[in-house]
Amino acid sequence: MPKILSRSFRLVCAPEQIPAVEALLRAQGYEFEPEPFSPLCRRLVDEPRPLGGSLAAFFGYIYIQDRSSMLPPLALAPATGSAALDMCASPGSKTGFLAQLVGPTGFVLGNEPSPTRLGTLRANLHQLNLIQAGTCSYSGDALPLRPGSWQNILLDPPCSGWGTAEKHPQVLKLWQGDKLDSLTGLQRRLLRHAASLLGPGGRLVYSTCTTNVDENEAQVRFAEQELGLERVHLEPFAGFVWEELPGGEGTLRVDGARSQAQGFYVALLRKPGQPAGDVNFEGSAVPAASAATQAPDMYAQPRLEQQFDRRGAMRGGRNCGGGPAARQSERPLGSVLPAQSLACATCDPALLPPGQAVLYGEHVRFVPPHAKGLVPAGCVWQGALLGKLCGGVLDAAPRLRLLMPRNAGAASLVLDDVADITALLCGQSRQTGLAGREAALWWRDMPLGRVVLKQGRAVASFK
Repeated sequence: MPKILSRSFRLVCAPEQIPAVEALLRAQGYEFEPEPFSPLCRRLVDEPRPLGGSLAAFFGYIYIQDRSSMLPPLALAPATGSAALDMCASPGSKTGFLAQLVGPTGFVLGNEPSPTRLGTLRANLHQLNLIQAGTCSYSGDALPLRPGSWQNILLDPPCSGWGTAEKHPQVLKLWQGDKLDSLTGLQRRLLRHAASLLGPGGRLVYSTCTTNVDENEAQVRFAEQELGLERVHLEPFAGFVWEELPGGEGTLRVDGARSQAQGFYVALLRKPGQPAGDVNFEGSAVPAASAATQAPDMYAQPRLEQQFDRRGAMRGGRNCGGGPAARQSERPLGSVLPAQSLACATCDPALLPPGQAVLYGEHVRFVPPHAKGLVPAGCVWQGALLGKLCGGVLDAAPRLRLLMPRNAGAASLVLDDVADITALLCGQSRQTGLAGREAALWWRDMPLGRVVLKQGRAVASFK
């Protein structure tokens, strides 16, 4: 009987792709079992080599995450097609899970105050192909969003991390006294701002990876007594052992040792009142078929960052040539691109979810429909990178597998052996006999990304 490990991960794929992702993992010797609390979550039972080095992880089809950390998005449970705000987002584990839950027709805004951690957040979301997630970088207690505009907010604030003491014993000594007081003060400021952003009937999940009552149950009482929020009873998730403390009724406290997980705390709060119904996002109506069906126009609100951060930048694309004006095909900043700009041998614009492909600088970014109504002018944020505009045509990011058509035909390199894919990633080129500058890389019927073609030889350029 294989030894049960406490290492868990999420499948990051469409439901119909789950068998293929699991087959890719098993082809490299990994064995796993379903987690009982979500059909997207798995627990390893055999790890022949570090899971982070697997092909499934490299191509963004899985995300390694402590099983306790998976609970806050599940507790918030945003509806398919809805919008959610993650106020303290990096490295993106919960932001990414929220994006999966709202689906490609929804929108998640992940905020990360730290510039260095922001790069990690953006790189992870890009690798996972979760283009329905945007990012911004503000102090969480001063996020410049409209009061009362959000129905789903996740707040996982900085905390003492006592729930991770088994792996990081120093946290018990580090976070004491005045340092702990500063943390609880920050948590209350974040809670206060989160409450102001909630609309009537809106839901807020407050979670921490600490066992400290002052950062958990006491903060929920503060939210009830000072902020007017209501506690919503959470049903325990299967597969965990729970601690029960006075004042914690209806909230969840994970017993880390007995759950083979981090110690964790999750509470669900609600703003009194009834939701206003379907929000009318003025000026943001987008045809359900695709952004690619839209005629070019100007997108002036909200403002997006023109720069793409270093760790999340597209690398390895072909040289577009010419100066900035040539690369942008003389389009103004913020113009919505037509379908013909997104179509190429490895991209089918019909696969783009509802939203807009928008040109900012030389980069093409995705803007979900919800963004126009929820992110006001003056709030600087960044949509997911689709690629660069070169000569009026999209030079897609190497990792953008979302738009790869299944009938790519002559532009496809289909490999059956994981050893061949590993060889490509290790720097070996491969003769393909294909013409052109790039090819879609597939493992059997699963899209992986794009490789550069040099005189018919495939060269991997993923970063």
